[in-house]
Amino acid sequence: MNYNETLDFLFTSMPSFQRVGGDAYKPGLERITSFCQHLGNPQRNFYTIHVAGTNGKGSVSHMLASILQQAGYRTGLFTSPHLTDFRERIRVDGEMIPKQKVVNFVDKHESKMRELDLSFFEMTAAMAFDYFDQSDVEVAVIETGLGGRLDATNLIVPILSVVTNIGMEHTEFLGDTIEKIAAEKAGIIKKSVPVVIGQRSDEYNHVFEGRAAELHSRVIYAEEAWQLNAVEHFDDDNQHFSLTRMRDDRTYELDVDLLGDYQRHNIVTACAAADFLAEETPLTISRRAFRQGLATVVETTGLMGRWQVLGHEPYMVCDTGHNADGIKYVAKQLENLECDRLFCVIGFAKEKDLNKIIGLLPRKAHYIFTRAQIDRARNIEDIAAAADAIGLDYECVATVREAILHAKSLAGTDDAIFIGGSNFVVAEI
Repeated sequence: MNYNETLDFLFTSMPSFQRVGGDAYKPGLERITSFCQHLGNPQRNFYTIHVAGTNGKGSVSHMLASILQQAGYRTGLFTSPHLTDFRERIRVDGEMIPKQKVVNFVDKHESKMRELDLSFFEMTAAMAFDYFDQSDVEVAVIETGLGGRLDATNLIVPILSVVTNIGMEHTEFLGDTIEKIAAEKAGIIKKSVPVVIGQRSDEYNHVFEGRAAELHSRVIYAEEAWQLNAVEHFDDDNQHFSLTRMRDDRTYELDVDLLGDYQRHNIVTACAAADFLAEETPLTISRRAFRQGLATVVETTGLMGRWQVLGHEPYMVCDTGHNADGIKYVAKQLENLECDRLFCVIGFAKEKDLNKIIGLLPRKAHYIFTRAQIDRARNIEDIAAAADAIGLDYECVATVREAILHAKSLAGTDDAIFIGGSNFVVAEI
């Protein structure tokens, strides 16, 4: 098979959650464990950091990978979903896995993957572990897919676990309460392996503390380890954060090339995790690597879609926030945008709680509802009905491309255009 034929096999023979949603979800570790044994357990040949959470796990994973790379380590990074290229999921030192490596892996192991009836995500995770091993990776940052306890990545034994936060998501799989979802995320905690909790909450602290106590693992609350003092925005490329490390009262002035107001939470989590790695694991991270890694996350890792500025006059920005907690932060930032008029090109995935998310959107905007060209995309008619119920000003345009062109035709130089609502809408631009 060539590369395109290989991708077609992966996406059709082993449907991905990204494309079809819940029908692709296969919980449990039996299949991935058997397959990794078949591969020689490559995941055991490098240090790992395991990152879970409702929101922010992608940003935190990329921050940590950038810091580790700047520290001189050959660094693997496994994340999902991808936006434009399947290979975004698997990177070594910021470079995507070569196409030929994807082809070779599938050619070599196709029969075993079929025999075990692997899910798309299981196959992808195993491919990442195998490629990292082949590439002499020293440390890898591994982001969970869905949940934690039964996630295919959970066969690793990391040197640090990280949970960014907990919100209501994928309730059909993870549970219908915050406590139940937290219990699934807490499933990544391993015996005697510390866990960093990005945002503490009385709703779920006891879940993590209970699980950690059972496994004799230490809980580190990021907000108790690092205090955020101030945030400044200088331009469309950087934010400046002032933080104090509580254990020695040392203040750090840090530039980060990721935008979005929600990064104020992610930077605290990343700082707590990086500080633990530097102080209490075999990894060495200098202050220079710490600073430079945070300053060059986008440049080093290729991260896209986090409050990414696409143009000016009109100001145009996209963001992949797609669940209620993520949309809440995006909506607040949209409310504070300095512009004459705000146009929002929005589409959603069909399984999202539409009424809840629509209710979070700013009222001052003109909405152009659209539908990404993927089966999981929500019908525009459903979005329009929810918008009617709360009186949003909107119109409907059939495709993302047409919707953006229409927004540009309406917007003046002092206006703003936002594009988002789902990864799929952002991917199409």
